[in-house]
Amino acid sequence: MTPIGGKEYNALAQVSGPILTVEHVEGVGFSEVVEVRCPDGEIRRGTVLDVSEDRAVVQVFKGTSGLSTTRTKVRFLGTPLEFRVSEEMLGRIFNGIGEPIDGGPAPFGGTKKSIYGTAINPVSRAYPYDFIQTGISAIDGLNTLIRGQKLPILSGSGLPHNILAAQILRQATIVGKSEPFAVIFAAMGIKHDDAQFFRGDLEKAGVLANVTMFLNQADDPPEERIVTPRFALTLAEYLAFEKGMHVLVVLTDMTNYCEALREIASAREEVPSRKGYPGYLYSDLASIYERCGRIEGRKGSITQIPILTMPNDDITHPIPDLTAYITEGQIVLSRELNQKGIYPPISVLPSLSRIMKDAIGEGRTREDHPNVANQLYASYSRVGSVRSLASIVGEEELTELDQRILRFGEEFETRFVQQGSGENHTLEQTLDIGWETLSVLPRSVLHRLSEAQLDRYYRG
Repeated sequence: MTPIGGKEYNALAQVSGPILTVEHVEGVGFSEVVEVRCPDGEIRRGTVLDVSEDRAVVQVFKGTSGLSTTRTKVRFLGTPLEFRVSEEMLGRIFNGIGEPIDGGPAPFGGTKKSIYGTAINPVSRAYPYDFIQTGISAIDGLNTLIRGQKLPILSGSGLPHNILAAQILRQATIVGKSEPFAVIFAAMGIKHDDAQFFRGDLEKAGVLANVTMFLNQADDPPEERIVTPRFALTLAEYLAFEKGMHVLVVLTDMTNYCEALREIASAREEVPSRKGYPGYLYSDLASIYERCGRIEGRKGSITQIPILTMPNDDITHPIPDLTAYITEGQIVLSRELNQKGIYPPISVLPSLSRIMKDAIGEGRTREDHPNVANQLYASYSRVGSVRSLASIVGEEELTELDQRILRFGEEFETRFVQQGSGENHTLEQTLDIGWETLSVLPRSVLHRLSEAQLDRYYRG
């Protein structure tokens, strides 16, 4: 392989971790593509992380193992890292830097795009209104996913977020419309068995033809994790804004992404911020999360579900904390519900979808949807205090209303929240289950529902 274009340098000042520093450079730009020729003739790719006067800092995707400061040559190609995208990529599986790993050929044709893209200009954004059905009642009913929204899933180590992600990938759909819909799945730092699980699950379900997968595995260089979500979003932007498709992008695990970012920042000897993460963690995450939404005058949309595992289940950790500032809500998984054997273990009270209120109700989902969601939240919020009281005085000492609130709590967790990983509930089924659960309570305490709705749906 002979590198073409650009000037070649061999004035390496330093090789450290995934980073090498090149001196006496001219005309080098930020994010420029670099070809690194190893002493054995191997060519590795990289990008320019920083430029100052006549020195450039280069990140090498496959690491710097085997490189030396005297026998390594670097060529700057003068363009940002680009990726050829096309509709033919649906149904394909790629590694973290866009190379096919499914045995098929590299995509032919299509359009070359810079992987860095740009955040959508707020002035040109269209407000999201239409919902995406995931088939999961705790999401569709209470934390409705809207086209163009960023709705992260906050999990903990050992919780079934991978199973939940696979279920969303299988079941996500646009109801009642024949608009083109696609799913892009980007995994960063996942184990081999998890990669096989996702791949096998989608093949078994017969939906892989509508899914593109980017898999950066745990033993792949962490430097590649920095670009994996950007490769995925570049394809999503092409499909959404040039081909008019509605695209759902699932990113897992953003914690692994941030750990790789911290590792590279440490190799660059940058001054650390909270928990050792770089001070630009917020803006870096925003550069990923803000590449979704809808654009005025364009048919397509990009919806994001980033999944991240909270270290020590700490929701105030910098990664979930900063993610919450940027996104429009969150779905929180509960270790307590998981220990009860409830799947999906979605903790309803701290979860929310901030823009669902404008996208549900009459003419969009069902006329009773907003009130049912509000009543379920309000009623379930009382369950915790009644359970605490029952643990002190005993259930038999509770009032009849408190005993019914306890029953409601059990029904809500085991009938509304809990469902099989293969169950796909329509929104109608979700709302009907919600009404059956609420009917455990006396009609007189259901203050958030209208009399007309109670007359039609209440089953007490």
